[in-house]
Amino acid sequence: MKIKYNAPTVLTFAFASAIVLVLSQTVAPSLTEQWFLVPGREGFSPTGLRGWLTLFTHTLGHANWPHLVSNFAFILLIGPILEEVYGSFSLFIMIAITALVTGLLNVIFFPSGLLGASGVVFMMILLASFTNFSRGEIPLTFILVLVLYLGREIFDSFGDGPGDISQFAHIVGGFIGSLFGFFRKGPMVKM
Repeated sequence: MKIKYNAPTVLTFAFASAIVLVLSQTVAPSLTEQWFLVPGREGFSPTGLRGWLTLFTHTLGHANWPHLVSNFAFILLIGPILEEVYGSFSLFIMIAITALVTGLLNVIFFPSGLLGASGVVFMMILLASFTNFSRGEIPLTFILVLVLYLGREIFDSFGDGPGDISQFAHIVGGFIGSLFGFFRKGPMVKM
C-alpha cells in the first residue's frame, strides 16, 4: 500500500499553514503578524501590497498549535469530501473567495485583526450540508447545521463569549458556504 496525496488543495492548505506556524514560532517570530494577519480598519493600508495579500493569507496564519489543530481537524475531515465533489480548483477558488470576503469585511467593520481559517471551516461545514442538494428542495441537514453552527455563533456574538474569536468570520464563512452550495451543484471545474 502507498500513501496518496488524495486532496491536493486541502492538504497543501494544511501543510502551508503548519509551515507558517513552525516558522513563526522558531526563526521568524514576526512572520504571522507581518504577512498572515489582516489588520483591523485602523491598521489596513490600501496603498501597500502586504495589506492586500493578507486579505487572502490570513487563513494560513494561526496564533498557536491548538488554534491550527481546531481549524484543521474540521478542514481535513470535511475538505477531502468537498474536493472530491467540487474538484480541487473549485475548492481552491471557494477558499480564496471566503478568505477575501472575511478579510475585507474585517477591515471595513472591525478595529482588531483577523487570523486563522475558521471562516473557511464554517464555509465547508455549510457547503457539506448541500452535497446531496436537489433543485427545489432544502436539505434538512442544511437547516440543522445552520441552526446548530451559525445559530450558536450569532448567539455568542451578542454575549460575553471569548473576545479573541471572530464569530463574524464564522457567520460570514457559513453564509458563503451556503451560497456556494445553493448555487453550485457538482463541480465548477474538476481537476
